[in-house]
Amino acid sequence: MATVILVRHGRTAANATGVLAGWTPGVVLDEKGRDQVVATAARLAVVPLTAVVTSPLERTRETADAILAGRDPLPPLHVDERVGECRYGDWTNQPLKNLAKEPLWKVVQSHPSAAVFPGEEGESLADMSARAVASVRDWNTRLATPANPDPTYVVVSHGDVIKAIVADALGMHLDTFQRITIDPASVTVIRYTDLRPFVLRSNDTGGDLSGLVSKPATKRRSRRASSDAAVGGGAGS
Repeated sequence: MATVILVRHGRTAANATGVLAGWTPGVVLDEKGRDQVVATAARLAVVPLTAVVTSPLERTRETADAILAGRDPLPPLHVDERVGECRYGDWTNQPLKNLAKEPLWKVVQSHPSAAVFPGEEGESLADMSARAVASVRDWNTRLATPANPDPTYVVVSHGDVIKAIVADALGMHLDTFQRITIDPASVTVIRYTDLRPFVLRSNDTGGDLSGLVSKPATKRRSRRASSDAAVGGGAGS
């Protein structure tokens, strides 16, 4: 049973000015973004981590470095292009206010599973979703060991990528993923069990995360029981 903590990178100048950065090199956190990730790292400090997985882009690497800073023991860092930003093709580096006038914008908003971004480097949102979900499922398996069958790890990624992973965990069609909001430096938590994923937190920008610390297993807390939903809602973590 893996617990995945999805962290969006902190704010960048592109975010602040409404520009779609995509895979543009050199896009780093601005001053507010650096403050955001330091605060998020402090919130996560109480949670022991098996690993940190990050998109290869600078803004996510900076965020991952902040999360790792000062940890003892230091969990391994893995760079995975599968959780990298969607490849927006010719839309890259364009102001969102201009892109909103494009016919494709309406497809992205209302029928994202059919959206394919223009240009040689353009990717479909469906392909982005598939690779991101596959990455999380892969890391769930790779990080689980006989000594640590229930890993808790961080994935540092991007807004649309995290939205796609959350939509999959909720059993939502990709066409509804625009209903999900993922802010800079926010924390979203999904616990994967044998039966189903549970979305424990979404777009959390300030809550106490100590509830994510794993409790020792007991005879009453079997792996099978952990896959069951609490009928009536339960008492909370």
